[in-house]
Amino acid sequence: MTDVADDTVAGLVAASDLPGVPDEFQRLWTPHRMAYIQAGADAMRADCPFCAAPDKRDEDGLIVHRGQTAYVLLNLFPYNSGHLLVCPYRHIATYDQASPEEVAEIGALTQHAMQVLRGVSRCDGFNIGMNQGRVAGAGVDEHLHQHIVPRWETDANFFPIIAKTKALPQLLGEVRRAVANAWAG
Repeated sequence: MTDVADDTVAGLVAASDLPGVPDEFQRLWTPHRMAYIQAGADAMRADCPFCAAPDKRDEDGLIVHRGQTAYVLLNLFPYNSGHLLVCPYRHIATYDQASPEEVAEIGALTQHAMQVLRGVSRCDGFNIGMNQGRVAGAGVDEHLHQHIVPRWETDANFFPIIAKTKALPQLLGEVRRAVANAWAG
């Protein structure tokens, strides 16, 4: 067996020995976002992800619950772990186009989602809202969806503001399983 230098481990090279200019930044690798980046904004508008999700298996569509007129799924690009979306099945753009049944179920699913997230993630509060229209910040502006973002007293920091980066401690599949398993309970 050969000796391994202090800054290498069995075939791994220390970052200081690689080309490039070292800096004080840490790297947060998020390869799962390449699907979104490569598809581009036009593809997201052309193929509505909220119309496509119900046709997939729950695990593949990140769906945690299916209702009669609306369903609940994880946000593929979450602000925080457990960031849920409540969507009507119908392809409508704004809340005023929703039927009374859709409005009632979106409200009921939002309330239940809050209860589930409190139990699963022990969050301290929520941001809940709808961005309707591109000018209002909707990433998918053609299909109504309500955001439910769990918040913790200890999650406030400058990382998102300065680095435009969110650190998410759980993978989407893990969060989906936990929320889906707790939904009926």
